[in-house]
This record gives sequence, C-alpha cells and structure tokens, in this order.
Amino acid sequence: MAPMFLVSNTAMAIEGMKSGVAACIPALNYRTLEELRWAIRELKLASVEGGAFGFNLIVNKSNFKYKGQLEVLCEEGCDFIITSLGNPKETIDNAHKSNIKVFCDVVDLKFAKKVEQLGADAIIAVNNEAGGHRGDDSPENLIKELCENCEIPIISAGGVGRKEDVDVMLSYGAAGVSVGSPFIASKEASVTEEYKQACVDYGAKDIVMTERISGTPCTVINTPYVQKIGTKQTWIESILNKNRVLKKWVKMVRFSMGMKATEEAAKKATYKTVWVAGPSIEHTKSILSTKEIIDRLVN
Repeated sequence: MAPMFLVSNTAMAIEGMKSGVAACIPALNYRTLEELRWAIRELKLASVEGGAFGFNLIVNKSNFKYKGQLEVLCEEGCDFIITSLGNPKETIDNAHKSNIKVFCDVVDLKFAKKVEQLGADAIIAVNNEAGGHRGDDSPENLIKELCENCEIPIISAGGVGRKEDVDVMLSYGAAGVSVGSPFIASKEASVTEEYKQACVDYGAKDIVMTERISGTPCTVINTPYVQKIGTKQTWIESILNKNRVLKKWVKMVRFSMGMKATEEAAKKATYKTVWVAGPSIEHTKSILSTKEIIDRLVN
C-alpha cells in the first residue's frame, strides 16, 4: 500500500495489515513529531502476523522535518522506510542501526545502482504509470532493466488497479507491487467524498501532468480548475528555476505552496480542486473498504 500525501492513515494501514499487506504512510501526513510518534505506537499495537507497516520520508531539503522524523522512526521502530526525492544515505545508515529496512524510490537504473551501493534493502521502481511524482519509463522496460542489473528486490510502482495488472508486473520480474491510487476511493481514506467520487467518475484519460503543484511534474485529475490554471509553470517560475543560485529556494517555496493547495482540495469541498491521482483509477468503479480493494487486487 503506497504512501499518499493526505490520503494514507492508520485506519487504512491497519486494514491493509489484516490482509497481509505492507502498508506505508507519509511521515508528512503528521503535523508534529508527537503525532507521528503516536501513529507508530497505534500501528505497533495493531500489528498482525503477515502484515507490516512503514513510513515514507522525503529526504531532500524541501522537507524541514526530515531529520526529526527519521529520529522518531528509529526511536519507536517500524518495519520499513521508503525514501523519496533525495539522497537516502543518512536514512539507510540510521535505519539499519534500528533494524528497519529501507526501500528507495527510483526512476532509472542510474539511481537504482546508487541506492543499492548505499545499502538499500529494496528498490521501488516508479514507472510512467504511477500517480503523483512518476518516472519516464514504462513498467516493462524499467522492471526488466533493474532486475537484470540489480541484486536486491525490485518493487514496481504504478499502473496497478486490478489483479491482472499485479500479475503482469510480477511476470516482468518484480518481487511485488506498490499500489496507491486505488486506495484513494476507500472508505478509510482521509479525504473528502468529492475526491473519492472523482476517482470513480474520472479515468485514465483524465490524468494530466502539472508543474504547478510541487515544483516537480506531478499527475493530477484534469478538473475544470486544473484546466483553468494550466499545467505549465509561469514564465517567472521558469526563469527562476533556471537560476542556479535561486533554483533550490524556488523549489522549496513551490513545494510548500503545492502541499497547502493539495491539502485544501483534499480536505475541503471547494472549486479549487487539485486532486493527485494516477491512471489506475480507471478500474475504480465505486467507493469500497480497504479490504474490498485488496481483495480485488489479489483475488
């Protein structure tokens, strides 16, 4: 169960664990380190044999809370950490001291080899069918290339909305799949009913890439509001992003603004609907429980 900003929560993770799933929640879903600490404790109390839980860490400078989050995870303990958008070395070194496995998001072979050399336990291969921040390569090409050149397990992320998709990814050589978008329309998800219903009403053809959310291209549902504001960065943003001195700060500001905009849309029913999702919502036909969604993917 892939980590999704604002969507994932302990209720989803617990239902996932009951069905034998490894469930992950973004650490950024918790405003304070104390809230993160209590979430870990809740998941530990609910742990069941066969299931597992972990947290996603944004490990670049845009996440001011990163070091504190890593410290709490290592103190309290969890089964695994998924790293995204940065160098995972510090996370790997510290997590391994606490017997926590680390899986790293990558989009190509170059970064896969880097994280393998740093000691990652598995690779999350983010392909061009993933929701949110996706890769550029197809699932087949990416999985096969990484399996041929890496020694650690490859977990495919993107393009899975039904059992047939799971089987295809495994046939390419993946050790498992990381699934996100189908769980947005779960009864347990921490978003509005409008967001959930959008995942039912819209499909793969309605997913577009936008540069207006986090500073990094991101997939969203092409709502009327997204059409109105456009998907390309403004000319000012484009100029600033090309400035070597200012680029880092511009990205940090855009990341912060994008998170706030996404939170507004996810938690309130407004006309400013910026809903992150991937093309696998094509197979979402109704709002179901987490268990029912897992059953659909497995059986």
